[in-house]
Amino acid sequence: MNTPTNHQIINDANGLPAFVMVPYAEYVRRYVSEHDLIPNEVVGKIIMDEMTPAKAWREHLGLTQAEVAARAGMTQSALSQIESGEHKARKATRKKLAAALGITLEQLA
Repeated sequence: MNTPTNHQIINDANGLPAFVMVPYAEYVRRYVSEHDLIPNEVVGKIIMDEMTPAKAWREHLGLTQAEVAARAGMTQSALSQIESGEHKARKATRKKLAAALGITLEQLA
């Protein structure tokens, strides 16, 4: 089978397949979303930049507060309070926010 792919096979010292490299976007699509993982960039914003998870995810996804607030059915002001940490959102609100960001509730926690 000679179908072209974006995968690269890396062999071990004996010439046997040891690793498969796949494009990052495919890895995220197939693995990260299935396992509720959090991208390194988001973790870095939470830890290094001391952002709340909601703000870190929003910035990582390149969305504005207005866009996310509209998707979640809340005001931009309410989202701002959640992102700043001055207001703890109820679980129902966190579910709406996660859905608006396209992530799971566990990824937002």
